[in-house]
Amino acid sequence: MNKFKYSALAACALTLTFVNAQDKKLRKAHDSFERFEYNRAIHQYERLVASGTTSSKIFQNLADANYLNANYEEAAKWYSKLVKTVDDALDVERLYRYANSLRSINDFKGANSVFEQLQILKGKANEIDLGQSMKEIQEQFGSFEIKNMNINSAASDFAPSFRLDGIVFSTGRDTSGISKDVHQWNKKRFLNLYTATDFKSEGFSNVQRFSDKLNTRLHESSTAFTKDGKTVYFTRNKEKGNNFGRDSEGISRLKLYRAFFKNGKWRDIEELPFNAEGKSVAHPTLNNAEDKLYFASDIEGTVGQSDIFVVDIHADGTFGSPKNLSENINTLARETFPYIDKNDILYFASDGHPGLGGLDVFAVDLKNIDSSKIVNLGEPLNSTADDFSFIMNSETKKGYFASNREGGEGDDDIYALTEVKPIDTRCFSDLSGTVYDKDTNKIVPNATVTLLDAEGKTITETKSNAEGKFTLLAECNQYDHVIVATKEAYEADRKTITTEREDIADITLLLTLLNKGAPIGTDLAKYLSIKPIYFDFNKSVIREDAQEILKKILAYLDEYPDAKVEVRSHTDSRASTEYNMALSQRRAKATVDYLGSKGVNPSRIRGVGFGESQLTNDCANSIKCSEEKHQRNRRSEFILVE
Repeated sequence: MNKFKYSALAACALTLTFVNAQDKKLRKAHDSFERFEYNRAIHQYERLVASGTTSSKIFQNLADANYLNANYEEAAKWYSKLVKTVDDALDVERLYRYANSLRSINDFKGANSVFEQLQILKGKANEIDLGQSMKEIQEQFGSFEIKNMNINSAASDFAPSFRLDGIVFSTGRDTSGISKDVHQWNKKRFLNLYTATDFKSEGFSNVQRFSDKLNTRLHESSTAFTKDGKTVYFTRNKEKGNNFGRDSEGISRLKLYRAFFKNGKWRDIEELPFNAEGKSVAHPTLNNAEDKLYFASDIEGTVGQSDIFVVDIHADGTFGSPKNLSENINTLARETFPYIDKNDILYFASDGHPGLGGLDVFAVDLKNIDSSKIVNLGEPLNSTADDFSFIMNSETKKGYFASNREGGEGDDDIYALTEVKPIDTRCFSDLSGTVYDKDTNKIVPNATVTLLDAEGKTITETKSNAEGKFTLLAECNQYDHVIVATKEAYEADRKTITTEREDIADITLLLTLLNKGAPIGTDLAKYLSIKPIYFDFNKSVIREDAQEILKKILAYLDEYPDAKVEVRSHTDSRASTEYNMALSQRRAKATVDYLGSKGVNPSRIRGVGFGESQLTNDCANSIKCSEEKHQRNRRSEFILVE
């Protein structure tokens, strides 16, 4: 009995020793993860799993650590295990990561399934159609030709930026492999800035350290230079003296700095004032006017893991307050490495928009930032790996980007690119509907359906098919567009349309058979879908373009011989009220005389002048207006009175 008790106690002690040892190892792994030492944490967690210690927390941290180190195949494996150990759906952030990991290993069916879960969780079921997104990405195939550069090393090379006749980029090539120069996030060497100049047909021939004033024992990476090359914005770890400056969590965050080139050296290095404690601010770029700075950060106002922000640069060199760029661009995942060309096209890297996996490069027109189409630049520029830090000269269509795809010289490599097929960042919506007979509700085939802009100019037109259906393509973010349906022997119908990013379907246009003509009080110009006739300044002569419009008025009067019309003529606000009244009467008389000269019985038409009393806009006497706006007031209208 005593021997049995001793054996049992010994077994219990061994078990407790093993458990305590495992708990200690688990705490160490968690500590490594919390300190962003992901490479170390991965090895510690893997040893725990191999020894039989598993939990949803271990699977989650293993998946996240691999994802943030761009080990997407491993990340997908551990996210898959995580899903099986939790009762509820993963949170939004990890669903994004899981879907991106699956895309990176070409499991698009699995990725689509995860995206469906994501949209249901967000309350926006079926918002993302990955199949349609992949079709759009495939349409961009071959937009760029790419080539690996001769400047790459066995270390990480990325974040190129233009400066004068060369580029500046970030690299880990010249730091030793000893522990103090290796970052525990990913076991990569610390980064310095290098420059490459003297561009030859096969690449850059002069590669050297950029500046000992800017390079330190900290990380220096992405840069942005003014056109004269004398001001640089760059990314560096928070510094304290010549060492890492750590926040309350013991982490040295990325910060933005500025320096000036004076007397052959970089001087006056300063940390930018909007860097935030406990947050990273990185990857700067300037707009063409150099009065706005764009960057990536997780500061207050961030939608996802990192967003693109913009801040004004004042004439005296001070800064405004950073603003989140747009929820059209920023997602719940990562948006980073912005670059803006001289045409205000923003290029950026993201794993939150539908792509091929990892970070992909996208383009969007900043001029309509909240509604413009976001375009994935497609293969071969994008891949299932991380593709990022894109720059391009919009005139030469040549540039560079970085990728950690297979086949490179090192980890991240810089690739040269040439745009061979233009990227169209405009956003379009399909406008579709049906044309019916208003009285019988029957479809009306072969009706002309026209899209007009706010000025009445034709954008595009089509015909309704045998089922009365039509589809028009309209650019997004347009207001006061008009869709007009016309057909011989029918009264036209029109609808005002505001286009957004979504398609507009089920537009109904109703045509009324013209058996009695237009109702009393009708403006025939609107009824016939034509403009009023316009006059030159201070003149009452019927212009050549007005004669074309008057042909349609004459055709209507010929078709309806009992109709009588009142010509109402107007002026703009310039000159005195009395003079304008007389001028409008001359215009009314000129219009009536012209119609009479074409055979209209004088008893069927009369003219009235209204002077400047019925302006179509706000161009009154005290208001300064363009000639175009004044032109809209110098007109004759045709009102059916009998």
